[in-house]
Amino acid sequence: MPANWTKPRRFDRNLIVIGGGAAGLVSSYIAAMAKAKVTLVEAGRMGGDCLNTGCIPSKTLLKSAKVAHQLADAERFGVQSTQPVVDFPKVMQRVRAAITAIEPNDSIERYTALGVEGLQGYARFIDPWTVEISGKDGSVARLTSRAFVIATGAAPVVPPLPGIESSGYLTSETLWDAMAQRSQVPGRLVILGGGPIGCELAQAFQRLGSDVTMVEMAERLLLKEDAEAASIVTQSLEADGVRILTGHKAVRFDGKSLTVEGAGRESQLDFDDIICATGRRARVAGFGLEELGLLENGRLVVDPYLRSRMPHILVAGDVAGNQQLTHGASHEAWYATVNALARPFKRFRADYRFLPRVTYSDPEVASVGLSEDEASQQGIAYEVTRYDIAHLDRAIAEDETRGFVKILTPPGSERILGATIVAAHAGEMIAEIVLAMRHGLPLGKLMAAIHSYPTWNEANKFAAG
Repeated sequence: MPANWTKPRRFDRNLIVIGGGAAGLVSSYIAAMAKAKVTLVEAGRMGGDCLNTGCIPSKTLLKSAKVAHQLADAERFGVQSTQPVVDFPKVMQRVRAAITAIEPNDSIERYTALGVEGLQGYARFIDPWTVEISGKDGSVARLTSRAFVIATGAAPVVPPLPGIESSGYLTSETLWDAMAQRSQVPGRLVILGGGPIGCELAQAFQRLGSDVTMVEMAERLLLKEDAEAASIVTQSLEADGVRILTGHKAVRFDGKSLTVEGAGRESQLDFDDIICATGRRARVAGFGLEELGLLENGRLVVDPYLRSRMPHILVAGDVAGNQQLTHGASHEAWYATVNALARPFKRFRADYRFLPRVTYSDPEVASVGLSEDEASQQGIAYEVTRYDIAHLDRAIAEDETRGFVKILTPPGSERILGATIVAAHAGEMIAEIVLAMRHGLPLGKLMAAIHSYPTWNEANKFAAG
């Protein structure tokens, strides 16, 4: 340890949390409930990406898009179809209203009432036990703490393509303020990236009236998901009118035109707006982490207990680099906070085996545990139990028959290794399987539970049977 780093004999706080998104809020809450003296520092808007630019605005936009789609597709339900007239400013007002309604849950006022000291400002490590907090009002303060949780989140990756800076590109963070200023939905919209964010935004804007083209370097969309699940989402997007260019690489920009390369030739895509949805990178710059030696190749080094190279400095959420999910951030926050407060007497290894993920396309894709591809790559023997949603009475009644339930088990065993669900309400249905996996319940127990009829979750029971 360098000679100029002197550990304080006394500390101002038990825990300082840097970042007021999902991970930081949960960390602060847990510490306050444990009666620890905790300070939460946030430089931007409380609630982080999920509330302000991620989960909440995107799902609100998707709902408006689904209503527009249902109007245009009403004929199959025995109702006369009509071409929806989209009042885009009102759609964006609705997005803002949803954020405003949820904001109090994540506010400094609420957390102050819970016993958390909330500070608006930028925190930077001066030494391993001291942060300097530069307030937005120009004030500067220094605080010491026994432990820290870094929960600074992640930022969209912008590919370094020639001409991109003058293209007027948007990201999943900047598009909401930009769209709030528009009088109508974008005309020609290009989306770079075929992951969950790209798929959700593509479907939403296409259904609201945009002419959407997706560009994805890989040979298919949703690379992390079951190949058959990705195929169903691709077909759904194409049925809505989205043009999908898989196996294509963005090459360069020329004003409002993007050159892409695929199948050995180049072509041009003219656009009015372009959204970069090519991934997210941990926010680690500007916090003094490099000076502490906590970074390697621009990333935080984090162990299975969510400790950095300095065990009293822990990490949770997107910045940890293990997953990029709001509920995953909350999950990691528990481990990081308990390990921070209980050290050196106890420590708990973060467990991701039962962490589900959902893509909120139509139909939705939900998964937990191993997929077929992952099991094969890891050399794990498995059997697949499958039930097609087309046979489910509730799905037939609602004319939402696309999809399936797949459950992986070891040969000759009812222990669940993983599951993938593609269905209109897959995000809700996966919770039952997560519960079964978390508590070691075999398929027989899932089948034995009495399910109301007719419901979507019956598909899990039928798969188990």
